[in-house]
Amino acid sequence: MLATAAVLGVLALAACGDEEDEPTAQAGSATTSAGADTSTPADPGSGGAGSSGASEGTDATGTELVAAESQYGSILFDSEQQAIYLFDKETSESSQCYGACAEAWPPVLTDGGPRAGAGLDPKRLGTTQRDDGSTQVTYDGHPLYYYVDDPPGEVLCHNVNEFGGLWLVVEPSGDAVQ
Repeated sequence: MLATAAVLGVLALAACGDEEDEPTAQAGSATTSAGADTSTPADPGSGGAGSSGASEGTDATGTELVAAESQYGSILFDSEQQAIYLFDKETSESSQCYGACAEAWPPVLTDGGPRAGAGLDPKRLGTTQRDDGSTQVTYDGHPLYYYVDDPPGEVLCHNVNEFGGLWLVVEPSGDAVQ
């Protein structure tokens, strides 16, 4: 059992830090260990009483974000149970993640106004325009991203150093989990 957990940890590190000319994940920074919670978030897409739009008249087709439990406590997920990250290198709502960065860490995009599901403050939701004209979701002023290889309900690449900064999951308060 311990050997299996070690193999999974090595695979997770390799998956997060496989950029040839970029900094790789630091040992122990990926989070697939024997004690990691890899269960799926509790009903993130239910859209129940706690699910309201970011503002009056929000488009019902916009991307919905929710708070759900993970091995890091309550963090942001989308309605498909994909974990949400921020890039600590970014100090404004403008994205600095393009090209190879955006392939590994795809931006959270929306076709309508983003929606705050259960556990989130709709006033913290926003958007920013990307260079290609697409609309990226922001939360508390941070552009948001997925990790390309995260399975639904799992966080594999929290606290990983790639593309010149740390990738961190996001608390419902808008703060990065440290």
